[in-house]
Amino acid sequence: MSRPARLLGVAALLTIAWLVVGAGSAQATPVHSAAPALAWADPQAPGDDSLGIGDADGSARSEDSDRPSRGASEPAGPTGPSGPSGTESGDVNINIGGLTDKPSSSITVLLLLTFLSLLPAIVLTCTSFTKVLVVLSLTRNALGLQQTPPNQVLAGLALFLSLFIMSPVLSDIYHDGVKPYMDGDATSAQAWDDGIKPLRGFMLENADDDELELLTNVADRELPETREDTPTSTLIPAFILSELKDAFIIGFIIFIPFLIIDIVVSGALMALGMMMMPPVMVSLPFKLLLFVLVNGWGLVITALVGSYG
Repeated sequence: MSRPARLLGVAALLTIAWLVVGAGSAQATPVHSAAPALAWADPQAPGDDSLGIGDADGSARSEDSDRPSRGASEPAGPTGPSGPSGTESGDVNINIGGLTDKPSSSITVLLLLTFLSLLPAIVLTCTSFTKVLVVLSLTRNALGLQQTPPNQVLAGLALFLSLFIMSPVLSDIYHDGVKPYMDGDATSAQAWDDGIKPLRGFMLENADDDELELLTNVADRELPETREDTPTSTLIPAFILSELKDAFIIGFIIFIPFLIIDIVVSGALMALGMMMMPPVMVSLPFKLLLFVLVNGWGLVITALVGSYG
């Protein structure tokens, strides 16, 4: 091989060796960024854990070691300035379902079913239904009609008249007893005591002293100092007896004009010698005519409603 060829081979080898050495040194040299990822703690500021490095004794400590361990109840996601639930910082909201003061739906349904089962007895004994129904039945008998109007019609009319008469009492019962209990503002005992007061006031107002004294003596109890101290077990039957007595008095007044018509018709038939003619057949049209002319149903209803003030 000639001398120039050897010189070119040596130069090529030197070039290749220089390139290989330069590439290796470039890979081994670290690349420095403008802002280092970690900063060493200042030896004059021991315990500075803002970057997670160092205590006063020089021992390294990571940032995660200072954080309290996350419990199962802590939310996993990041929290904003308003807290994990979106409320203001420092506010704690605890919502426990089913522990409020309001009665549950099952208790409400149970009380409603109990009230519906006792409703017929309450209507018959503690309201004006009995008196109204008795007066309407006596009016029908005074006219000489056996099944007109039917019993269902008289019972329905008596029921709605009783609702009309008892509407102020029912309103007071709802506002004083039922509504506070449903809103959770009163216990069941307080709701009972407050709710029964309007009904007791209605019965005391319409119960006579004679009946109250009679029932107290029958029960072998001492007479209360005032009417308001009368037990409910004594007040209810006394109220019923007073209602029946007033109903019979009104019925007697209703019977008088129709009785006069029967006497006049019977005398006329006797004078005419029509012994076999039933007086009721002749007097019934005159009774109906008189009842319609004087607006008999209106007078009866007005007397019934007016008897309760």
